[in-house]
Amino acid sequence: MTTVAPSPTHEAIRGHRRRLVVIGNGMAGARTVDEILQSGGGDRFNITMFGDEPYGNYNRILLSGVLAGQETPEDIFINSLDWYTENDIDLRAGVRVEAIDRDARVVRDSAGGTTPYDHLIIATGSHAFIPPIDGARNGHGRLRDGVFAFRTLDDCRAITDYGSGCRTAAVIGGGLLGLEAARGLMAQGLHVHVVEAAPHLMVQQLDGEGGAILAGTLRRMGIGVHCGAATSRILGDQCVTGLQFADGTELDCDMVVVAAGIRPNSGLAQECGLSVERAIVVDDRMATDDPHVSAVGEVAQHRGVVYGLVAPLWEQARVLANRLSEADDDSAYEGSKLATKLKVMGVDLAVMGIKESDDERDEVLRFSDPTRGVYLKVVVRDGLLVGAALLGDVSKAAMLTQAFDKGTPLPEDRRELLFDLGEGGGAAADVAEMSDDTQVCNCNGVSKGAIVGCVNSGTRTVEGVIKATRAGAGCGGCKDLVREIVEWAAGGEAEEDPSAHYYVPGVPYAKAELVEQIVSKNLRSVSEIFAVLADGQDDPGSKMGLTSLLRTIWGPELDDERDARFINDRVHANIQHDGTFSVVPAMPGGVTSAEELRKIADVADKYNVPCVKLTGGQRIDLLGIAGEDLPRVWADLGIRSGHAYAKSMRTVKSCVGSTFCRFGLGDSMDLAVELEERFKGLEAPAKIKMAVAGCPRNCSEALCKDVGVVAVGDGRWEILVGGAAGAHIRRGDTLATVDSPEEVLRLTGRFVQYYRENARWLERSYAFVPRVGIDHLRAVLVDDAEGIVDGLDATIEAATAEYRDPWLEAAAPVTANQFRRHVGGDAA
Repeated sequence: MTTVAPSPTHEAIRGHRRRLVVIGNGMAGARTVDEILQSGGGDRFNITMFGDEPYGNYNRILLSGVLAGQETPEDIFINSLDWYTENDIDLRAGVRVEAIDRDARVVRDSAGGTTPYDHLIIATGSHAFIPPIDGARNGHGRLRDGVFAFRTLDDCRAITDYGSGCRTAAVIGGGLLGLEAARGLMAQGLHVHVVEAAPHLMVQQLDGEGGAILAGTLRRMGIGVHCGAATSRILGDQCVTGLQFADGTELDCDMVVVAAGIRPNSGLAQECGLSVERAIVVDDRMATDDPHVSAVGEVAQHRGVVYGLVAPLWEQARVLANRLSEADDDSAYEGSKLATKLKVMGVDLAVMGIKESDDERDEVLRFSDPTRGVYLKVVVRDGLLVGAALLGDVSKAAMLTQAFDKGTPLPEDRRELLFDLGEGGGAAADVAEMSDDTQVCNCNGVSKGAIVGCVNSGTRTVEGVIKATRAGAGCGGCKDLVREIVEWAAGGEAEEDPSAHYYVPGVPYAKAELVEQIVSKNLRSVSEIFAVLADGQDDPGSKMGLTSLLRTIWGPELDDERDARFINDRVHANIQHDGTFSVVPAMPGGVTSAEELRKIADVADKYNVPCVKLTGGQRIDLLGIAGEDLPRVWADLGIRSGHAYAKSMRTVKSCVGSTFCRFGLGDSMDLAVELEERFKGLEAPAKIKMAVAGCPRNCSEALCKDVGVVAVGDGRWEILVGGAAGAHIRRGDTLATVDSPEEVLRLTGRFVQYYRENARWLERSYAFVPRVGIDHLRAVLVDDAEGIVDGLDATIEAATAEYRDPWLEAAAPVTANQFRRHVGGDAA
């Protein structure tokens, strides 16, 4: 008789795995772990990851898009927090490793924990380099108010918040990172100066002539460019007022962003005795001089080189993963040939190899068109392409990249390296001539063959190919080439991805169809929607949008599943990077009283609130409050929530209007208070901000709000919609001019309800209004062309009547652990 041993329990299996600890949850550390999982090594390890930032893993390359308002923080996350849970990874987000004990094989962290390892990966990346500029730091050694680094998601938030009160910004550093910071600041409406100590911009990628042409392009965009300018001092006592250069000249500015390069975070390795030169020294197997410790990414120095681009990082991660998972013991990293294609301030740039010829026998071809901002240069040595720079015209980038990577023969007429001379097939011909192993996406290491294979397997949309292969999901510089390859492989035209029209990514319906399905099938919870409309497939990224939509449809009658809410909506406060919370009491119209101010001051003292800040919406923000203190803080304040954390109606800004101002044409304060009290906390697809101006002088910035109301005299008010003054700048369109505050309230309610019913998830009004058209909105909302205004009026009346202050949950928490201590792990 054969006895079958019982199956091992999950805990027993975990007990036999090796302990893998990864210090660093950035792009290098997370990619290495992902490669280990993909190579089948997930069952071999118990994986613990430490990350300084209280988030999942995000793409730093896209931070400039966040700063420019083209991406949201949620858009740039590579691995959601659910990914760690699903793959049995113990993520210690927001916890810093402070020491490595190589003898005991343990790491000690900032939370007082000790974690043992069988193998340790150091992927601590790098930090922003801040030159020793007088006036850059305060007395505590930190960057002073108004001076910022540009390296993290928190840096983006801080820059955006501070920049909202500034007019002029200076960026110290004319490399790629500095120019991307300048792009983001310019998108926020600031006048921007780029200051570079070197003689020209982008000295790592361009020669002097190319740098000068780029500078000319930027100046035509309205950016000040100052090359050969070494900053010696940041001026200003209480706030930044300007820069002083080494030659004594000065430049006025309100804020400074330092993007002067990066330095590897190799301190931990140095303290524990590993070999460190410019960074941690590794061999071709990414191993340090300790067999139990590896290093990868910007903190690793391989054959004397420290790489700052993403493509080498991916190659290193693959080699290390193959070795640790034993998928390929012969896997070795032999260095990277650097070629990249990207956009700088919206200008296409492709660079590879050397930028200057150091051999008189080299063939050097140049084409310069400063008026068009085009500069093309190639360097040929012994019949091989050894360097190229294409600025402003990258049409030959694919062919040149293949020649550089593979050493393919070059045309005898060297002009063909830069121009199409005959009747070629253009882009299609270039794509057809590319070999399958040509690397298309340097950021993610994706070849033409991988893209073609994806198309041939049935994925015939560009978005689908990007999702499946990651090609184009890095800096985005190769997206046009990816599209060309997909279209070529698909026989001439790619299919449209239907998911582009979905309201949320996890449920295959556009908004109107989704609402119809929810109502007709009486779906009142997010889990019911997934079960009925998404084949039971749960999608964490869709939960927040679905919860908001259900609240709009059903009001208090929805089945409110708390795990479907974002952390901010679960505890009714805005989580900060360190896991504490921001509390913003309501202050309708920016109007308050001495009693309320005393309450706020008393709370700040009682709870040792580290920062009390006036917001751009004329309110007071209490920053740094622990999650478990929130109920007591709200009770002591005795003021309702200001909803500063939610996708909802937030605040109405006002000037003093005719009550005090000699230019006032209308009572803006009272109308602002009425508007805020009327629509307070109202759920919406995205946040809504309003303002009321007592005259056209626009002191309350009413011309650039989601809804702005301006007194124009004789008791009349102009209503504007779809304005913006954040990352996007847009003057609102005039919806109507009305004769009374009552009409303002009525028409504003109609617009807000129409927006709630028809906007896409996270679509701000400044995108919604031009998409729908102001003429259409006037016809529907003012002239009642579709006969729906009575319904809109009734619906908004019912929605506002249901308001309940969420801070009342302080007295009766919805769940037992609603206000437990949060460490920021789900702040993404």
